[in-house]
Amino acid sequence: MAKILFLITSASSFGKSNEFSSGLWLEELAAPYFIFKKAGCEITFASPAGGPIPIDANSLRGPMLTDESKEFLYDADAMDMFSHTKKLENVTSVDYDALYIPGGHGCCNDFVGNDSVKKAIESMYSASKTVAIVCHGPIALVECFKADGTTPLVQGLTVTGFSDSEEAAVGHTDHVPYLIETKFKEQGATYEKADDWTSHVCVDGNLVTGQNPQSSKAAAQKVLELLA
Repeated sequence: MAKILFLITSASSFGKSNEFSSGLWLEELAAPYFIFKKAGCEITFASPAGGPIPIDANSLRGPMLTDESKEFLYDADAMDMFSHTKKLENVTSVDYDALYIPGGHGCCNDFVGNDSVKKAIESMYSASKTVAIVCHGPIALVECFKADGTTPLVQGLTVTGFSDSEEAAVGHTDHVPYLIETKFKEQGATYEKADDWTSHVCVDGNLVTGQNPQSSKAAAQKVLELLA
């Protein structure tokens, strides 16, 4: 049975003065959760702060509230874990077979300058364990390095993440610490993207990256393929 560790944002806001309400984009956790659960995986939820996870209210509105998100909110076992996530610094990530990181603008707050997040990703990647990150989650990769400690982790890799045009479309170009697309290109990665709000996933070795919320299902399926 594969063991999968979800690393979820604890931040309920972001911006230069934390002026914007945010959190997890629920679909990006809910859809992979059920894909992994159906496949018989053992799932653990962790977060930088531990405890309950804030949800971006926009992911609960209209068509953004997907069937998987609705199912998740009514799943007692899922909500129990969601309300009592383990504190990341108390979790040994390499004990797991895969690390899955959903997004949400909250990641732009507590995934930046966070040694525990950086250590979890770097240790899993260097141990050749599967690391999968979707949407705004890849902002955490910006501060991660390869085993030599100096080369950006994404350098020389084909990756994706929330695109500059998608960030502009939601009006937060000037409110995030890094534009993921721009930063990855600066770090020597080959950045790929599809049209805005279209599923796109890149797999390079043991790193899986998804462009946006629409990519979460495909990213989860790629994780299962790598674990097979």
